[in-house]
Amino acid sequence: MTLSTSATDRSALPTAFIGLAATLFCAVFGGVYEIFSHGVWSGFMVYAFLFPLVLEAIPFCWLALRGKALPHPWALNLHHAGTATLTVGSIFEGVLAIYGTTNSLTLVYWIAGAALLAGGLVALLLTRKSA
Repeated sequence: MTLSTSATDRSALPTAFIGLAATLFCAVFGGVYEIFSHGVWSGFMVYAFLFPLVLEAIPFCWLALRGKALPHPWALNLHHAGTATLTVGSIFEGVLAIYGTTNSLTLVYWIAGAALLAGGLVALLLTRKSA
């Protein structure tokens, strides 16, 4: 009898629920921010909830429904970091747009988020081949 399991043996369902919670938080946060923005809105703020929905909730719900285990921790952590970076970057870009300004440094969020997601995909492919 084994009392502990590795991280790769865990179900994807709790991770899917966390993705759904992040989606709900971003949707509520964007809605409340828009209410108090005096009629000014930003697509980055309105649609920031799509990053955790499309990159976290839906894929991990799909894994859970198929009965698959979570990917290797390296791949999982890079994927989560990429999703969080894109979500925060979208919200920050929305805040700047609502405030009425821009900043070229927000490009770093998109580059870093894409790089982290790509790193997670590479880690997933490498750990799948070695397993």
